[in-house]
Order: sequence, then structure tokens, then C-alpha cells
Amino acid sequence: MLRLLVILNRNVCASFRLGCIMRKIAESFLLLPALLAASLVGVVSTAQAQAPGRQITGVIDDSNRITLAGNTRPEARAKRNDRGAVPDTLAMAHMQLLLRRSPAEEHALEQLIDQLHDRNSPNYHHWLTPDEIGREFGVGTADIQTITGWLMRHGFTVNAVYTNQMAIDFSGTAAQVGEAFKTSIHYLSVKGVKHIANVSDPQIPSALAPAVTGIVSLHDFRPNRQYRPRPKYTFKQGTFAYQAVVPADLAKIYNLSPLFTSGITGKGETIVVVEDSDVYSTADWTTFRSTFGLSSYTSGSLTTVHPNTASSHNNCVDPRVNGDDGEAILDAEWSSATAPNAAIEIATCADTNTTFGGLIALQNILNAPNPPPIVSISYGECEAYNGAAANAAFNAAYQQAVAEGVSVFVSAGDDNAASCDSGQWVSFQGISVNGLASTPYNVAVGGTDFGDSYAKSNSTYWSSTNTSTYGSALSYIPEIPWNDSCASTLIAKFLGATTTYGSSGFCNTGAGEQLWDVDGGSGGPSGCAFGATSQQSAAAVSGTCSGYPKPSWQKLVGNPSDGKRDIPDVSLFAADGLWGHYYVICYSDEWGGGAPCTGAPSNWAGAGGTSFSSPIMAGIQALVDQRLNARQGNPNPVLYALAATEYGVSGNTSCNSTLGKTVASTCVFYDITLGDNDVNCASFQDLGLSLPGLTYTGPINCYAASSNEMGVLSTSNTAYAPAYAATKGWDFATGIGTINAYNLVKAWP
Repeated sequence: MLRLLVILNRNVCASFRLGCIMRKIAESFLLLPALLAASLVGVVSTAQAQAPGRQITGVIDDSNRITLAGNTRPEARAKRNDRGAVPDTLAMAHMQLLLRRSPAEEHALEQLIDQLHDRNSPNYHHWLTPDEIGREFGVGTADIQTITGWLMRHGFTVNAVYTNQMAIDFSGTAAQVGEAFKTSIHYLSVKGVKHIANVSDPQIPSALAPAVTGIVSLHDFRPNRQYRPRPKYTFKQGTFAYQAVVPADLAKIYNLSPLFTSGITGKGETIVVVEDSDVYSTADWTTFRSTFGLSSYTSGSLTTVHPNTASSHNNCVDPRVNGDDGEAILDAEWSSATAPNAAIEIATCADTNTTFGGLIALQNILNAPNPPPIVSISYGECEAYNGAAANAAFNAAYQQAVAEGVSVFVSAGDDNAASCDSGQWVSFQGISVNGLASTPYNVAVGGTDFGDSYAKSNSTYWSSTNTSTYGSALSYIPEIPWNDSCASTLIAKFLGATTTYGSSGFCNTGAGEQLWDVDGGSGGPSGCAFGATSQQSAAAVSGTCSGYPKPSWQKLVGNPSDGKRDIPDVSLFAADGLWGHYYVICYSDEWGGGAPCTGAPSNWAGAGGTSFSSPIMAGIQALVDQRLNARQGNPNPVLYALAATEYGVSGNTSCNSTLGKTVASTCVFYDITLGDNDVNCASFQDLGLSLPGLTYTGPINCYAASSNEMGVLSTSNTAYAPAYAATKGWDFATGIGTINAYNLVKAWP
């Protein structure tokens, strides 16, 4: 009864308009399985449009339209990539139409989420169910009937309306997309890979705009997996002794062992890793655990699910094994390494030619009757490329998650401060961040490297022999931001260079040229979660772009007064071997870049990337949840409050990561103050690139770049302001810092 009273009070006090309860009562009778039947949908009459809670108030006129800006991939705007229109009959499967609640209800939900995480609120941890979210904060049933009716009249099949009443799954053909949304689907060839995509922003009738955010995507470009197979660097200085990281090392470095000894192992908890591929072999997970001494935790398990919707139209198809199977297995193995008694569940759906399978899987598990307590996502796409509708879709999904008590961890990215240049050897589009990680409702997990090689103190932190489970770490190890670029001040200094930029700077030497890349832990301000980039600029953040506003909890630790959501929140080791350290994985798919899991683990596959740090942090959250016997929703308010207590805005000298093994035993966080996540850059023009209509060719967030010199990413084009340096307290390179897991679990309120 108390639960019902809380909900009713929320409707009266939080929805900010009279009649909200009457609307919900009326809608409860309208929510019938026949919702999708054609006989129940049609053009809205004038009388119906005046009903309480309606957002669609006019007759649907297909000749009166608005454009959904920010939903065309930059690759589709380049005529050099265009290979002509696809056949009209090309199937466009399982598109998602993202809906929009009223501003008053959006504000009410945001307030409620704050209350759910406020220990002084009567709503504290009274998590919602997907059904309650739909009834209380979803788009009204009458509006959904109008929208589905419009889709059906254009020939689409409506597969499902999600329980949260915020998304519609529908399918059709390229011809139907063109006729309904006034955009053409074309073949593209990008870097030798064939794609399909819309070549202009879609349009919808203006009358639908109050209740529709947009189509999540009309293309088959997919987010990037956030791991880097260990490269064979051509550049060397002396002889490095590689110390690969195994679970026993992780437990020593981040102080997990005392938790395991005390019985806090993740038992009874479930961690879902979201994927778009099955694993190559579940035997890899078993081998990983047995080799590294984890199989003694007998409650630990691995299952793979292909979550479905309540609809008979199955939008989650088994993806089988594809190029992302390495991502799937490392997520499963390393979340299990941190919470060895937890149930690890791989939730995976096949990509369609319009929708990322990971998003389908995420939507389906969050709208199921029993959402999981913890989710990890190790994929990324910069905000500008992801597009306004897809950004909104991930934001809405994570928002729903935290309202249900689900903790969401997302890899911050592997591209330093230049996420839109992912996979490139140089940045030319300026500062940008991962749109899957930049929402206010997820923990963005960045990446570090170990600083022992830089300090030439390897023998202080690593034993010359291994334990029976191959562990060799002796204590906590000093950390630096993960950065493989020539723009790293630490790499330059280590090799005797005084600067990274300029004609004599490290990036413009023969040795520095070998490290022209953007690999490293990502961080920066949200810049293009909304709006659209300018077609006349190569900048990732331009035109009408704007970022997510800064959450209140992020102001507690000296976060920049930029008004933007800044990432990462926390970081963990994620390097891929430049300084001699990387993760070991059992990934036996040799065609996918793996190796047989035979012999010593030094012969196995190795990798780095924030794909590791996100599931590891999810595992630490499972330990928190087990100790408190409760799910925690968004961890960020607690993480930032604890950081504010520990070192506020100016750091804590006792918790400075550079202290290494002499760091204070009471630290919850290790404050990383040495290094940066800067990257080499050049102007668009100097790279010899061109786009039709491009007029801006100068350097973007790039200092000291010229026609024959490489520059470095900077917040100023006229002065050296590296993007970004590690500093005391919070910083863009590593966020709050890294974790002492034992102290975090014990300090969690």
C-alpha cells in the first residue's frame, strides 16, 4: 500500500498539471493488446485532440512537415562515397521510432530520478518497473495510436510498442522510408566497405513533432568496439619486459582480494554485458577461469540470451559469431574476474540494416518484467556521428535503466579526446566524445596505463616469478592516462624531447611518426548530443551542436565550469602494451585475431581498451550490490560524493597515484596527476581531404600544425593548451581517478 501511495503522490506533485491521475486511469483501460490493430488507429479528430494529456493536437497533414536535423551520417554527405539509390524493395528491418514525452513529464521524471537516489527522500530506492514507467511517464496511448496508424498507412509493419511507451519497433522497405520520411536510402562505399544510409535528414508531419523525437537510425554504420588488440610496435627504446595483467594482478592492484576473502565475490548478483555477437566458444570463458584460479567460485556462471520483446514480431535474432566476438568474450571474462561468483549474462541481438543489435538487446532487457541490476556496454560512437536521434535513444534507455535501479557502465572510448577520429592515425575534427558514454545516466569508465615503466621502477611493482595463477603484481602501481600517441608528454619526455609540437617536437621526428595515432583513454566535454554539425566544417562540434548539461553531482569535485556533462567519471587500467602492460584474454578465434588458449597465458591473445575497464567496474558494482543486498541505480551521485569527501577540488596528497605502493591505505580513489590524453592532429586541408561544399580548412583544436608539421590537440589553436592534462582532483584524462575496490565497497553508504 505504501508503494501505491508514493506513486499517487508522485503523479499529483510531480506531473505539474491537473488531471494527470484521470489521464492515467483512462489510459489503463486503453492499453490493450489490440493497440496495434489497424481498426483502432486513424486520423485524430478535433474532439479527441482536446483530451487531457494529448500532445498531438492537429490533423496529420503529410504536406506540412518538419525536418529531424542531425540524423545524416557525415559519410553520406560526401558525394565521393555515393554509389546510388538502393532498390525500392530493400528491406529496412526493425527501425525504432523514438517518442517524446511532454516537457512537464520529462521534468517530473528527472525530479523523480533525483529522489530515487536521495537518501533523504521518501522515494529513495523505490525503483519503478517498466510498466510503471510506461503508465506514468510514457507517451499517451491515444498519441501512440495516432503514430502507429500513420506508420501503417504508409505501409510499415508495426512490430512492437515498448512497455515504456517511448519507442516503436517497425519495419518496411526503402521505398516506404522514402515516401514516409522524404529521404532516400543509398549505397555508400567508405574506406572500401559497402554501407547503406539515408542521404538527407528525415522529415515527419509537423503535427507528430510534439510526440516524436526521431528515427534512431536509417543506416548500417555501427558503434565501434572499444578494445585494441595488442599491437606490435615498430618503435622501441631499449628492451621492455612485458608484465601482462591477469585476474590475480587486478585483485592485487585494485585491492579486490580482501573482499573475496570476506565472502564478497558477487554471489547472487547478475551482470549483463550488451553485445551484437555471440562468443566464439563458451569454453574460452571456462578455460580463462580455470587457468586463473576463478573456477573455485562455483556460483559463477555464463549464459547467453537473445532477449525478445512481448510482441510476436521477434526483433532479436541470434547474431551468431561475427567480428565482435572478441568483444563479447573479453567482457564476459573480465567482469567475471572482478566478481567471480556473479552470474554473467551476455545479452546479444543481431544488427539489422538500420539498428545496432546492442541497442535492441538493451531496450528489450530494460522493458522486460525483471530488468538486471547491472549492465556494461563496451561500444562507442562519437556524438556527432551517432546522430541526434541515436544519442537521444541511448539517453532515454539509460534514463529508464536508472529509474529501474539498473547501474549502467559504458566504455568512455579508446580515442583520447578525439572520438570522431576513431580508427584514424591523426585527429582533424577536433575535440569530441563517445555519445554512448556521455549521458547523465551512465558511469563513463576511462582508461589508464601503469607508470612504472616511465619511472623505471618495474622491479618495485612486479615479481620476477609468477604465482600458480600467474599473478606477479606486488602492490598498487602508479598510474598515468593511457595514451599511445606521440602527443603524450610522458612519451616525449621519456625519449628526450622537450616538446611534442613544432618542427623539433617529438611528433615531427622519425620516432614520433611511428606513434601517429589516436589510441588512448577518452575524455572531454559533451559537445554534440543535440543538434547537427555544419556541413561546411570538418569540426565534429559545429553548427547547431550542443552537449548534455552538467549534472548536479558532477559539480562536487572541481569539475570545469563549462556547463557540460564531462567524461570520464572514473578510470581503470586499459592499456594495450606500449609501456609494457596489457590484458590477457582467452579468445580462441584465430580468424578474428585470437590465439589458441594453450600453454602459458603469455602465448594467449592480449589487448587493451576501455572495453576492459567498463565490465571490470561493473564487477566492482556487483560487489557493492552484494554487500548492501540491493541494486543502486546510477552510481555517480555516490561516487562523486565520496570523491568530494576524499579530495574535493584540490586533490589529496596522500591519495596521489604517483605514490604507488606508499599511497594511503584509506584512499577510495587514486588521484592521477601525471600525463595526458592528448593526440597528434593536423588541419583538414593539410591531410589532402575534401568534402563537397567544405569551406573551413584550418586547424580545429590543433596547435602548431602547418602544411608540413604535425600539431597536437589543444583547446586553443594559438597556444599550447593540451587536450587534456591529468591534474589534481577531477580531470578529462581520468575523471575522479581509479579505485581501491575494498575501500569503495566499505565506504558505500
